[in-house]
Amino acid sequence: MATVQSSAAPQVRAGVEPLRAVQGTSFIWRKLHSLLGIVPIGAFLLEHLLSNFEALKGPLAYGEQVKFLNTLPLVRVMEWVFIFLPILYHGVYGVYIWLRGKANIVYYPWAGNWLYLVQRYTGLIAFAYIAYHVATQRFLGVSLPENPGMAFSKVQHELANPWIVAVYVIAMLAVCFHFAYGVWLFCAKWGITSGESARRRFGYICIALGVLLAGAGLVSIWAFVGPMYPNAPIPNL
Repeated sequence: MATVQSSAAPQVRAGVEPLRAVQGTSFIWRKLHSLLGIVPIGAFLLEHLLSNFEALKGPLAYGEQVKFLNTLPLVRVMEWVFIFLPILYHGVYGVYIWLRGKANIVYYPWAGNWLYLVQRYTGLIAFAYIAYHVATQRFLGVSLPENPGMAFSKVQHELANPWIVAVYVIAMLAVCFHFAYGVWLFCAKWGITSGESARRRFGYICIALGVLLAGAGLVSIWAFVGPMYPNAPIPNL
């Protein structure tokens, strides 16, 4: 009697697959992609959120923070080497990984597959938002490095459009989730958190980190659109 082969889905090991050197050159590119997501991009995200938090103190404090950042030594070089180019590589290679990867939430409806899917979509949202945000706030309109006193009013003018506010809110949540889960993946893939128990405990820390960063970002947005500083004047810096 002929036997019928089982159509059951193959078993998949739980956990996070580490990055292995035997993967060839892709090992180097993936390592670089993973590392850049933490340093310098993650460090810049933290600094950016802290700087934007100054908006709660008003236009003068926010303008002073923008002025301080733009008077750092070699700031234009650091801007390209540690911000623009790493974000460009991380975003483009992230899309490349996404197009080559698979998240089978039909046959394997586990949390890991859903998180993989959400991580990819939030990364795409974050990349698109960063490109838009850098273009509008850094390169278009009033040049803030030369006119830091206009920083608050420039952001406030942009956020006068409720659709742009919605974009900022969605993007802020996407960026914070992407970074928080990225930190968890980084520690898992680099062997910093070894074992399911360690990853589970660290997962709670990353959840708290994501919520904290998202809260700080949303509060900063509120500083520009709330009633505290309507039609903010341009301080003399």
